[in-house]
Amino acid sequence: MKHTPYLNYVRSFETSARHLSFTAAAEELNYTQSAISNHVRSLEVFIGRPLFVRYARSLALTSAGEAYLPSVRHALEQIDMATESIITTQHEKKVTISCPASLAQNWLARVIGDFNQDHSDISVTIHGTIWNDVEPEVADIQLTSRRDDEAPAGGQMLWRDRLAIVCAPSWTHITCAADLRDANLIHHLGRSAYWQSFAEAFDLPALTLTGGLKTDSLNVGLELATSGQGCAIVPKSLITPYLERGLLIEPFTFELESPWSCYVSKPARSMSKSAALLRNWLLAYKHI
Repeated sequence: MKHTPYLNYVRSFETSARHLSFTAAAEELNYTQSAISNHVRSLEVFIGRPLFVRYARSLALTSAGEAYLPSVRHALEQIDMATESIITTQHEKKVTISCPASLAQNWLARVIGDFNQDHSDISVTIHGTIWNDVEPEVADIQLTSRRDDEAPAGGQMLWRDRLAIVCAPSWTHITCAADLRDANLIHHLGRSAYWQSFAEAFDLPALTLTGGLKTDSLNVGLELATSGQGCAIVPKSLITPYLERGLLIEPFTFELESPWSCYVSKPARSMSKSAALLRNWLLAYKHI
């Protein structure tokens, strides 16, 4: 019978060699420092040669340890890849996507409906986020709304959004930009640049940029406008469901880019085939 060392002994050796520290290896592998030390010593007994030179506060590889390490590292990588492959195969039909709540409700829900028509075998879970409150590890795909100077590293822009003015259908007295001087404006906390950009674009220095209703939710702002409490300025990507149901109107149209754009996160190294398919589908989708 062929004898081989215990896998946890080998993994303890590789981690200790990478950190040149039993303490750091113990933290990474969730063992005690003495357990890591015992694993390595047992492996050395099995091999019959020392793998480390032990100093008072550090470690160094012996010539045997240096010769052994590359093969050990390659073998562990192969084991990890094989394990990940099995896990990915089992779960690749499930994809979790995080997205700002307003965009998830007013845009992504329709988009995923179109995706499911062609890929009904893939189960999609949507996390509606508020102020990016979902940890990156929760989602396979992350959609975020960012200013151009705060674009996520490695992310790709899905589209450059444009702004729209919306109000209740009964607000027939609003027909042009100048009519907003005397109108109730709905302000979105954290997105004051929306009204500021509009005022600058239409040369409206007298536009009230501080008074009126305020909310930290774009969806709440849309609902306030629906109930006739003011005019809201929001990304065009959010208004289609409200326009289609006759809840809101655009009293006039204009071309003005939003200071914020929608980005899709950089793909993770271990992204499943289903997650990669959805990510590529989102990038190719006709968004607005």
